Amino acid sequence: MKKSINLAGAFVGIIVGAGFGSGQEVMQFFTNFGIYSLPAVLIAMIAFAFIGMQIAQLGSHIQSTSHKDIIQLICGRYIGTAVDFILSFFLFGVAVIMIAGAGSVVEQQFGIPSQIGAIAMTFLTIITLLLKIDRIISIISLITPLLLVIMIIIAGYSIYNADTSLIEIKNYTNIEEAAASNWILSSLLYVSFNIAVGFSMLSLMGGRLKNKKEAAKGGILGGILLGVLLMLINGGMLTDMKNVQGIEMPTLYLANNITPILGYALSFVLLAMIYNTCVGMLYAFTARFVPADTPSFKVSVAIIGTVAYFSSYVGFSNLVGSVYPIMGYVGFVLLGAVILSWIRSLHHSADLIPNNICN
Repeated sequence: MKKSINLAGAFVGIIVGAGFGSGQEVMQFFTNFGIYSLPAVLIAMIAFAFIGMQIAQLGSHIQSTSHKDIIQLICGRYIGTAVDFILSFFLFGVAVIMIAGAGSVVEQQFGIPSQIGAIAMTFLTIITLLLKIDRIISIISLITPLLLVIMIIIAGYSIYNADTSLIEIKNYTNIEEAAASNWILSSLLYVSFNIAVGFSMLSLMGGRLKNKKEAAKGGILGGILLGVLLMLINGGMLTDMKNVQGIEMPTLYLANNITPILGYALSFVLLAMIYNTCVGMLYAFTARFVPADTPSFKVSVAIIGTVAYFSSYVGFSNLVGSVYPIMGYVGFVLLGAVILSWIRSLHHSADLIPNNICN
């Protein structure tokens, strides 16, 4: 069970980036729909648990050493090659965005030049990636309990002191600023977007477990934890809709309302979440081309990390605008392939995983 819990914590740690923890993603994809954000979060939780279970289980079944193994299995040779190429580019792009984002956070929150923050994040990421993968997974999973505790405090305090009625929530609902035209589509888009982020590392983590049931439990638990965090963040923001609308970092606003100490604590957690995502993305990207836990992997990590740092000079907002739209499309292809794989597997024995699902 310990391995399942570690996998679940790392799954959450990779997907939960700065946008999630700050509340900005949750606001755009869920809270802007007001009361309908509640069933939207429930849909996302179920989808995360199911897809997480399938990916981790597939990784364990074929003992995958990179996302290529699973993509070729469920998408076939031709479509799989295209998805593999796009996803690999995307992994590197997200890592670059995280490095640029770290620079933006330290400059905004602490007045430290953004370049120093970006250099520090790059250095920490490279040092971490020199460790063995089991150690990396343990490090990534460490931040999840702390994030959960802080969000429970923020949501609990906000809900307990709430004086917002259902009518007021409806009045401050802002669908025009939401990520999609309706709450069901928005929820599915959010899952798609984040599965594209976590797919590669979840494949690798599943491949480290020989017991498919342990891997499946880890994926399910990770999905449930993601849903719980979504509920907490969304619930806290719903209670103060009139004030959090239009704020860059809504959860930071709510935390500072309780005490500045909690606000500073959340700021450090946001940086830790950026670090988690950066580590996960660069590890998965490098492992796609170079075998992990080898001398050449360590050299490659240092080179790729340095290139990622210099690429971050493009700017945080520019990178987000160019890379993130691709993520949603890739995520939908992966979601569709995984679901079709599961449907086909229902017609085979428990140990038979179907091939060429996308073809």
